[in-house]
Amino acid sequence: MSKVQIVQLKDIDVKQLASQLVGYLRKSKNISFKQYVSYGLPALFLYLLIQGRLRYSRARYLKNKYPYTRDTFWRMTDHDAWEIQKNILQLEFPFISLKALQFALFRTYGIPTISSLLAKTTQFSDTATSFKRYADTAVLIGEFMAFEPSSLRTHEAIARTKFLHTGYRKSGKILEDDMLYTLSLFALEPIRFIETYEWRNLTDLEKCAIGTYWKSLGDALAISYEGLPSGAKEGPSGFRDGLHWLEELNAWSQAYEITNMKPSAANKEVADKTTDVLVFALPRFLEPVGIAFVSFIMDDRLRKAMMYDSPNKIYSTIFSSILQTRKYFLRYLALPRPFYMRYDVFTAEPDERGRNFIKIWDAVPYYVKPTLWNRWGPASWLKRVSGLPLPGDEGDKYRPEGYQTSSVGPRYFEGKGVTQMEETKANLRRGRTGGCPF
Repeated sequence: MSKVQIVQLKDIDVKQLASQLVGYLRKSKNISFKQYVSYGLPALFLYLLIQGRLRYSRARYLKNKYPYTRDTFWRMTDHDAWEIQKNILQLEFPFISLKALQFALFRTYGIPTISSLLAKTTQFSDTATSFKRYADTAVLIGEFMAFEPSSLRTHEAIARTKFLHTGYRKSGKILEDDMLYTLSLFALEPIRFIETYEWRNLTDLEKCAIGTYWKSLGDALAISYEGLPSGAKEGPSGFRDGLHWLEELNAWSQAYEITNMKPSAANKEVADKTTDVLVFALPRFLEPVGIAFVSFIMDDRLRKAMMYDSPNKIYSTIFSSILQTRKYFLRYLALPRPFYMRYDVFTAEPDERGRNFIKIWDAVPYYVKPTLWNRWGPASWLKRVSGLPLPGDEGDKYRPEGYQTSSVGPRYFEGKGVTQMEETKANLRRGRTGGCPF
């Protein structure tokens, strides 16, 4: 169609335009293979050129916006670290980052002192509570990762998390080393997963941001770093920056696993129930495949501690091939995820009753608002066919009224801890203002 025809498009009769379009399509059937190649190859080359230029655009953007170097990493603020990490979670590597955080929680169950406590409380060893416990954990961790470090929502999530652990820590049921180990996994597992399964490795800037963020969070939760070489030191002789903290934490975490990650019946009990949560969305006939994939993701040490069998070679080959294909497709063919498709899990503002909601869920719709779209939109039909619950099903079972962070947790903790949480929030308002934790 010529430029004149485009300009005069509004003056052309609809029937005439349709007739011209049909004629063009009929002619296109007679285009030779040579013509397809002569037009297609330049178009493909142009696309690959654009794709190659844009694929690393966010890494370049972060480098320009946050011009820290190894000599100045110690200046990185908690706010900058949070923004860099949020870019990783929502835009650059959302799928693998989410799976890494889920697996970080799962990996803690390879430590008998952790799994035995969970087995006693039945929060993860009983299917009746495991889905709710999983959702509550995701809410608390997600809230303080999704919102700015000095925001009220982040302070509330940290205060609630700290309160839920306080009694167990004071009684010695949760060991301080187990707290540090759990923190280490939330910092380290996303890095390990990304560098194993994603299309590029993280830059030192991104790793430093992760270290800076989680070091600050550990400070807020009063987790001791005395087990780390520089943890007992203050001032210039202590941690240099987030990357230094991360390096020491990684060495400590590996040594801790070697000593403490041992086979245990409690490990397997809690792991089995958590695996049920992870594969719940799969059709029943695919559940064995899902369980095999969970085993495939484990390393030998964790698999042994969980008392799981290694996946057979056929499954391992299939899983490896899929992940490698995904990696190379994203690296060489896919464009960066646009901002409007960012992985944004939580509603930005509470409703008129002060309640927040989850917007994206995997299997069980805890804290999801039963809107017309959520119950009858395109994705809901697939869930209906699969027999999965929808928001609003079974009355208030899945808390369709949303959540207040101050009440998230096991039922016997609901309505408790108000005074302790207010004290924690007051301390956070004074000390966690988004500045540099070093």
